[in-house]
Amino acid sequence: MNYSVGQKIKGRITGIQPYGAFVALDNQTQGLIHISECKSGIVRDLKGELIVGKEVNVIVMDIEQYTGKISLSLRQDEIMALNRHVLPKNHNLKKRFWTNYHLDFGFESIERKQADWIKEALERIGK
Repeated sequence: MNYSVGQKIKGRITGIQPYGAFVALDNQTQGLIHISECKSGIVRDLKGELIVGKEVNVIVMDIEQYTGKISLSLRQDEIMALNRHVLPKNHNLKKRFWTNYHLDFGFESIERKQADWIKEALERIGK
């Protein structure tokens, strides 16, 4: 199945680590909920918050372009639900998710910019 940033999906927690929880989205696809995206506020131990085998509603935060790793969030769904109660019904709630698709990353782009960076650094130190 194809997933997209901002999509709300049901998944099942398959594993819990100190840094986050793994969620099975379908038979072949897993994503990670980072500890900072589990709930609003400070989370010190995920084992007290989440249970392996529990079904959860998550939002796709990012899909890494090269590796296909999927970043998920429980917290964003919670925030959007709160906003629906606070904001007027006709308010256009804009979702903002970070993605790197528009950026030109990679070794080739670093190589292209390296000469400019060296020139700028030498100018700063006065050479």
